[in-house]
Amino acid sequence: MGVHVAVVGATGAVGDMIRRVLVEREFPIRSIKFLASEKSVGKRVEFAGKPYTVELLRPEAFAGVQIVLSSTPGSVSKEFSPIAAKAGAIVVDNSSAWRMDPDCPLVVPEVNGAELHHARKGIVANPNCVAIPLAVALKPLHDISRIQRIVVSTYQSSSGKGATGLTDFDAQLKPYALGQPVPAPTAHKSQLAGNVITLDWTLDPNGYTEEENKVVHETRKIFGDATIGVSPTCVRVPVRIAHSLAINVEFARPISVEEAKAALANAPGVALMDEFQGQFPQPIHAEGSDTTFVGRVRLDPSNPKCLNLWVVSDNLRKGAATNAVQCAEELIRRGIVKG
Repeated sequence: MGVHVAVVGATGAVGDMIRRVLVEREFPIRSIKFLASEKSVGKRVEFAGKPYTVELLRPEAFAGVQIVLSSTPGSVSKEFSPIAAKAGAIVVDNSSAWRMDPDCPLVVPEVNGAELHHARKGIVANPNCVAIPLAVALKPLHDISRIQRIVVSTYQSSSGKGATGLTDFDAQLKPYALGQPVPAPTAHKSQLAGNVITLDWTLDPNGYTEEENKVVHETRKIFGDATIGVSPTCVRVPVRIAHSLAINVEFARPISVEEAKAALANAPGVALMDEFQGQFPQPIHAEGSDTTFVGRVRLDPSNPKCLNLWVVSDNLRKGAATNAVQCAEELIRRGIVKG
């Protein structure tokens, strides 16, 4: 038993991670195919110890497919995700193309998995790699007292730019360490080795970057509350994998540190780290893990209704591939897709 699966964008950084996560989580697969653009057609990829040939992304490729896990640029998604849905598949889409579409649920399974029942276009949107861990960490606290405002500063790794970002960053590291000239950036907007970049994304007319605006709108949609205030600052930092978030969150009523820690300690997908035992979340903890690490939970001394916390998550796994696979698992568990 199992379902018929297609992975679109199979040779990219997230597509590669999706293959690994499907195997690790023993996803129930009856058949699987890997699709990509013409430049990748004919390449060999490995899945569960077997070689597969990458096929051309075209409408006919979706015949008989039940679940599509797609990681392509938004323009490609806008063309092919509706085609896959029309062919009878449910698409879990990693691009930003469908995230704010009212007929496409934006899902983090630990937070709002029931929204999967409302995929009226046959497309489920996978949220941004910051919005996902932000929602996972704050949901158990939101359940205690409604969130009114979030101020978040992000420390985002090079891999947020995909494989090209890592290639760019890695090429800079050795010459920077040796005090030699660093090659001109090819993926990031500036040198990343020994540096941080506040404008590594497109600048929108409101003065916020595209990434920052995603965090605002997607967080509100995931929580189903357009009144939540969200004030983000997104920064690229010289880390290969895993994003970190410094969060200040205001609630409708005060929550004690003890109350917050108890909720976080029992929350799905969360690992609470105890600063009084010398523990604090770091990218090296999160890399390769599907867990959202939370620590440094403390009261805001300027506002009794606010808490501060520090969150770290692997942006390629929980921030992208793992969340998508979890959505697919939920589609089966809820009977939306029949295995």
